[in-house]
Amino acid sequence: MVIIKQQNTVERRMKIMQMLLLQDQVFVKDLSEEFGVSIVTIRNDFKKLEEKNILIRARGGAMSIKHEVSFDQHLGEKHKINMSEKTRIGKVAAKLINDSDTVIIDSGTTTLEIINNLPPSRTNVTIITNALNIIDKLISNQNITLIVPGGVLRNNSHSLIGPLAEKNLANFYVDKAFIGVDGFDTMKGIFTPNLEEAYLNQIMIDRAQEIIVVADSSKFSRKSLAFICKIDRIDTVITDSGILDKDKKRLEDANINVIIA
Repeated sequence: MVIIKQQNTVERRMKIMQMLLLQDQVFVKDLSEEFGVSIVTIRNDFKKLEEKNILIRARGGAMSIKHEVSFDQHLGEKHKINMSEKTRIGKVAAKLINDSDTVIIDSGTTTLEIINNLPPSRTNVTIITNALNIIDKLISNQNITLIVPGGVLRNNSHSLIGPLAEKNLANFYVDKAFIGVDGFDTMKGIFTPNLEEAYLNQIMIDRAQEIIVVADSSKFSRKSLAFICKIDRIDTVITDSGILDKDKKRLEDANINVIIA
């Protein structure tokens, strides 16, 4: 058995969740050996995941709860997950922003990678965002006109939401909207854990000529609490090579441009 040393807590719990999707049951002793951590640590992982309704603890292990619904993670936890894929997606998405574009960029760790990889040569670009981490990155960029719609801070996502943000965003029309998601069901649509964020995303989508969803492949085949929109509202999806062929085909059959980063 391969031992993974010094496994990050968030990544370890994500791997446990992935194992449960594949085999429905996992055991404390096996996971302790695989991740190179104590049995107490694995039991604590089980406790935290049970509190999030991800699994049911059983004698010596844990069993899967038969659903595929993502939970609301803090932005700091999300930042540690699938970062190489998110970086590649961000690089591809950044190339879709042209000189003189006006764009909306949603909150999230994948959308932040768009800003991290925006070519410095881009000029006369206007960016509207409700994300504090993106605002912080853009403050000193002289080539960007930054518009912040205001609102109430949501701590988990470091985003501004609520009636003020909704009212102000409704005043704009933009070339492109870049939307990050927590769940992407290619038969149902895209999802996020928070109802107010979902409603704000709907306004972003309504105000944009082109809708671009950025989502690493782990977001597919699962839903979250709040529905944003059906896939027929989406123009482009940027993801990684881990996307299943059936999901890629469904998107392409719906005339959505799928870009593999």
